[in-house]
Amino acid sequence: MAGIYIHIPFCKTRCVYCDFYKETDESKIKVFAEALCAEALRRKNEVREPVKTIYFGGGTPSRLDNQAFGEIFETLFSHFPIEEDAEITLEANPDDLSEEYIHLLRKLPFNRISIGIQSFDDGELKFLSRRHSARQAIQAVKLCRQAGFENISIDLMYGLPGQTPGIWEKSLRQACELDVWHISAYHLIYEKQTRLYALLQKGSVRPVTDEASTEMFSMLIDTLAQNGFEHYEISNFAKSKKYSIHNTSYWKNEKYIGLGPSAHSYDGENRSWNIASLEKYITAIQSGELLQETEKLTFTQKYNEFILTGLRTMWGVDLNLLKEKFGQELFDYCLQNARKFIREGFLVSKDNSLIMNRKGIFISDGIMSELMRV
Repeated sequence: MAGIYIHIPFCKTRCVYCDFYKETDESKIKVFAEALCAEALRRKNEVREPVKTIYFGGGTPSRLDNQAFGEIFETLFSHFPIEEDAEITLEANPDDLSEEYIHLLRKLPFNRISIGIQSFDDGELKFLSRRHSARQAIQAVKLCRQAGFENISIDLMYGLPGQTPGIWEKSLRQACELDVWHISAYHLIYEKQTRLYALLQKGSVRPVTDEASTEMFSMLIDTLAQNGFEHYEISNFAKSKKYSIHNTSYWKNEKYIGLGPSAHSYDGENRSWNIASLEKYITAIQSGELLQETEKLTFTQKYNEFILTGLRTMWGVDLNLLKEKFGQELFDYCLQNARKFIREGFLVSKDNSLIMNRKGIFISDGIMSELMRV
């Protein structure tokens, strides 16, 4: 079992761009934690392999208090085969990371903190409806390190309306000065059902041009490489091989279980997801039920996911494993469609793997589409 994902749905406010399932009524945190523990107990037999990563995502997991965390960890460590050196990550907002709260976290099993900063420009933070300032973000990272957290990751966002290369360069420079081990950087996406999408439809915001997006992505790659980061996945960079074990397990198609409302699970054959409603989730758990949908993946879907996730990483698509899992026909299909990208210098064949180089990353969607089976 690659790991356990725990979805904490609570947020103090809603960011303009976010389409993840969330709730702003924090009065239900206690009953939620009880329901989450009950779900974990109900599903403990689904986990037969050692757990090497636990990831608290959201939402905003840093809205939970010591009691809620204590109950959850007690349940997990009592009933799941968790490895002694498992990576245990907490996603946190900078404004939650006071000295007192970080002191609380140090007493818990967390050994990795992922801080949702997004930008070091106060104007951009205000537009995104973030609750923190650039100064608070910088201070949060410093406080975490002073408290003894070494494995710190930060999230950044580019391609924002009105964002200039100069503003993006400033955020990148500040991120590097903080000397964290890991940076995730994502291009803004206008997801439906978000306030940002509504603004786009009204013409109140204008997306950056493709040329500007490409320039900012190039700046991202170059700046982080110059500062000792390895570009190990399209949106992720790490120093000293401090890759996110949890996210890497997704890209390597390993099994994981998801707990909490809207959380997804994968058992190697099926994908399933819990209902995206805190109220219905809690009510069902209290009644001894779990409201969950399941999709049995077809052979072709598994192949497509293998290609998609493999090409996103610096390890690429393992051709030996491709042939072993999917047979000669799909192996030949993949190589046949890859040849033109190899000839044109977008893909390289190395150590019996297909790997996207820097040139290929800029047209990654097209390459993946060509290698996938309709």
